[in-house]
Amino acid sequence: MHENLERLASELVVVLSGLDAREAQSTPRANPAKWNIQQIVEHLLLSYRSTSDLVQARLEKGSPTRAKPSVAQRVGQFGLVTLGFFPPGRQAPAAVRPTLPASLCTGEELARRVNEDLVAMDGVLSQAESQFGRTRFASHVVLGPLSAAQWRKFHLVHGRHHKKQILRIREEGKGKREEQNK
Repeated sequence: MHENLERLASELVVVLSGLDAREAQSTPRANPAKWNIQQIVEHLLLSYRSTSDLVQARLEKGSPTRAKPSVAQRVGQFGLVTLGFFPPGRQAPAAVRPTLPASLCTGEELARRVNEDLVAMDGVLSQAESQFGRTRFASHVVLGPLSAAQWRKFHLVHGRHHKKQILRIREEGKGKREEQNK
């Protein structure tokens, strides 16, 4: 697996480790209507699968997209891919919004699924890189056409954005347990 995705997988394993299925349902204390930890991970999994499907479709067509990034997309790509800045407050596209989980998962189960989907996505990105080179071959819904390297960096920055959310929820839960134990 590419180093950016390997790094992301390792970081997510750390923040998910030790969570039981109940703790994985924790939400931000200030806004319980926001996604719980499992839903955050489900969102990431949906984004990996969406990327894999998009890239696979380009491979099947046998040609990269002819779309050119707009000025706004280039600015977004620079901020996210070059600077590593993920803008807060943006609503996820409908295709990658999680629903309530059908079954509850532990942190270890979620981490295993993340790793499996990252490996699968990286395999498709590697195929595209072999076929299309360093060109921008598939378009992100917001950022426009990206290369394999840009897709990997996008997922690293996006995953780290959500990793911070998971860490905050875990810290709030830890504080809540400490208060209850007093």
